[in-house]
Amino acid sequence: MVERSLGPAFWRFWGASALANLGDGIRVAAFPLLAAALTASPLGVAAVAAAQFLPWLVTGLLAGALADRRGARQLIVAADAGRVAVLVTLVVAVASGWATVALVVAAAFLLGVGETVRDTAAQTAVPRLVHDSQLEKANGRLIAGEVVGNEFVGPPVGALLFVAGAALPFAVNGATLALAVMLVLSLPLSLARRPAPVTPTSERPGVLAGARWLARNPMLRTLVLVGAAVGAADSAWFAIFVLYARDSLGLGAFGFGLLLATGAAGGLLGSFAADRLIARFRHRAVLAWSLALTAGTPALLVVAPDRWAAATVVVTTSATFAVLNVTALAIRQRAVPADLLGRVVAAARTVTYGCTALGALLGGALAATLGAEAPFLFSATVAVLATAAWWSASRPGQNPSGARGV
Repeated sequence: MVERSLGPAFWRFWGASALANLGDGIRVAAFPLLAAALTASPLGVAAVAAAQFLPWLVTGLLAGALADRRGARQLIVAADAGRVAVLVTLVVAVASGWATVALVVAAAFLLGVGETVRDTAAQTAVPRLVHDSQLEKANGRLIAGEVVGNEFVGPPVGALLFVAGAALPFAVNGATLALAVMLVLSLPLSLARRPAPVTPTSERPGVLAGARWLARNPMLRTLVLVGAAVGAADSAWFAIFVLYARDSLGLGAFGFGLLLATGAAGGLLGSFAADRLIARFRHRAVLAWSLALTAGTPALLVVAPDRWAAATVVVTTSATFAVLNVTALAIRQRAVPADLLGRVVAAARTVTYGCTALGALLGGALAATLGAEAPFLFSATVAVLATAAWWSASRPGQNPSGARGV
């Protein structure tokens, strides 16, 4: 049997996503470095991390409704153009010397608002760009591009640019988004139209329709909740990781960027291997292992607080998070009706990123009150609870979702 090609339209879409993620990766290193330069408070640094995810609580459900009522192409273009405007303002503020932690938090929040719209629209576009049998492969390639931009290329570039000039990372981020907009404009006109209803009578109005559908599906509901818990655990330790790397590991700005880039090797491996792992072990087992390793591995730094352990943690968590995302995305894209996909994606991401924002703040509070090791121990606790909850909820006979082969 000849393997289907993903097609030129998908690869243009992939190129736009890769450019946007490259800019996001530059910010992954630049935002905490800028925050740490402006304040020594763990809570202040964590607030910048939390502000990037908090918009899902405010605009996430609205972004889902927009994705079900507007074409993916126009939403992605509008979101990225808006983010370019925010970045230009931030560049001016940093270059002129009047940037404050409050301003950086505000910029991070607005950039997060744009991300809610872009990411939700992008997930509804994938099933219309590739055949159903290729969803795992397509999602894996998209996440590989995300890993390369967010973890491999972006962070060291962002750190290096920050050393050269604090405003430079954000200027380059704006340029990558502008290029992404041009690529999105070249996509087929079918992505400029709203998704077709499943049947002529399947219109389900309301911003909360996706949340209600998700709440009635036990298996997918549990998947969202355990994913959100692991996201909170991951952000709890990562929000203060820049301070841990500086104070406990003795790493400077560029060393921190290189450490993050090291993790990308694991992320690439996970994103390319996910479809093969799913084909061999099925979704249930793959999700259980990825939940356990993503949240459990950071505890290694409690018993081995050195650079080698830190590298192991970022590589492993990046790999297993990639597998987790590919698997969960494919289940959701197959199980959810087309005219509800945007709102269900938004509902799921609102829960996940809302917990991620709270996890970042909790990580800062734990580190400030109990010490730098506390967020790592918190993450390990979540690993045990989340894995057990998923394994129980996904037992044979507990899957009314229509997601085949779970």
